Amino acid sequence: MAEHKHGEMDITEQEKTFDGFIKVSTYVAVFSVLVLIFLAIFNT
Repeated sequence: MAEHKHGEMDITEQEKTFDGFIKVSTYVAVFSVLVLIFLAIFNT
């Protein structure tokens, strides 16, 4: 079995996926806050 050597794996795809996940999560959080503000202002 091969020895594991820290830092040799190519992680560019994982980094792009994580960055995309963080970006989408941020957009969803901002949208949710805006919807809550809209509902608080225009609640009848």
